Amino acid sequence: MQSKVKLTKRQIKEDKFTTTMLTVKQRLLDNWQYYVSGVVIVALVISATVYYINDLGSKQDEAAGRFSRAMLDYRTGDNEIAVLGFSQILEEFGGTEVAEQATYQLGEINLADRNYDEAVRHFEMFLANYHDNPLSRAASLAGLAVISEDRGEFSQAAAYYVRASEEHPGGPMQADYELGAIRNYLEVGDTESARDRLKILEEKHESSPYTQRAILLLAEKGNG
Repeated sequence: MQSKVKLTKRQIKEDKFTTTMLTVKQRLLDNWQYYVSGVVIVALVISATVYYINDLGSKQDEAAGRFSRAMLDYRTGDNEIAVLGFSQILEEFGGTEVAEQATYQLGEINLADRNYDEAVRHFEMFLANYHDNPLSRAASLAGLAVISEDRGEFSQAAAYYVRASEEHPGGPMQADYELGAIRNYLEVGDTESARDRLKILEEKHESSPYTQRAILLLAEKGNG
């Protein structure tokens, strides 16, 4: 009678390892096309990502160059050329950070040229699409306030000035915005709201010339 061969633990482990490797090898042989396809797909994704990053960087650079030229045109008084330049940035580089600045500048230029419909359109576009720049958001609201005030829409102007002040509390133009709100509240006889805004001015900008002008306005139009 043939005696049984007893395998050691090491031999059992080696046998399991050999069996596993043979199984893996067979699976690779049977499914090699799928593994190769997976590697190719990963490589394509990486290549596309690198291309996108490089392309985005080049777009940012080109957009920044266009923006600088448009700003130069604006500062030298060529507003029509500047508007064309900023508009092209929006059309061709809409996904870049420079487009944010171009949108605001289009509002500013059209406001200066009293092209109010276009100014309103771009200020509202800026407010709807860009939320991380409180200084420019406040300035956009103030631009809408100026337009409303010039059109005789004093209640709306006051509301825009208040929003501008609250958009960037403590900002460099807050006192000016509060004075604008007071001026327009007084135009519609809303003395109570004007006094409320004056309190804010006195609390935050006590020594500001805007505060002194607001006090004089209330004394003149608000019955002291």
